[in-house]
Amino acid sequence: MSERDFPDNQTNGAPYATSRRAFRSTRVLATVAVVGAVLYVLVDILLQLLPPHYSVISEAESNLAVGPYGWIMNLNFLARGVVTVCAVAALARFGPRSRLQRVGLALLLVAGACSAALAFLPTDIPAADAPGLAPTTALGAAHLTVAVVGFVTALAGFALLTLWLRGSDRLQAAYPAAAILTGVALLGLAWLGMAATVAPGMIGLAERLCLAGVLGWVIAVSAVIRRS
Repeated sequence: MSERDFPDNQTNGAPYATSRRAFRSTRVLATVAVVGAVLYVLVDILLQLLPPHYSVISEAESNLAVGPYGWIMNLNFLARGVVTVCAVAALARFGPRSRLQRVGLALLLVAGACSAALAFLPTDIPAADAPGLAPTTALGAAHLTVAVVGFVTALAGFALLTLWLRGSDRLQAAYPAAAILTGVALLGLAWLGMAATVAPGMIGLAERLCLAGVLGWVIAVSAVIRRS
């Protein structure tokens, strides 16, 4: 489907997009989501290479927000919130409208808000002998709580929206990748839960597996939206 399939005076079955302007704005939102998610990953990689050189295997991603370049990670958290909002706004323009869609999109908005909030809640850097994720300040505890809520609501939203995608005529092509990436994210979250209690040396790797599923879902689905 291209822009010329959305004339100003008819819908031709377009999913809640009744004009060329609506088509363009939906595509822009999806493009911002794709580019933003890719840039988020690239910024993460860059920060891993900068001092104080946190371990990608044993230390949480949030640790990147502590140190001389921590402000960049805080901007990245805010950017992830914007990416989520753009993905939600793009998905909301497609049918079928259903409770599954509404609840899934609402959960993603909560997840995006949680990501943005992390920028204002400094994390605690645990001592080398601390068992798992062990916040020592009120702000550190709030950061951990918000991060957990963000991950859980994002995955719940992805699960619901993946089911919804299977019944969407226009976005059904995104379903296989969405299902696989939701599974990857769920596996990462389960691993993260176990690592926090029995294998703290693997927390960083588990969290990044979960993030790979989360960001991969956004990229894969938004890419299909751009072509729809």
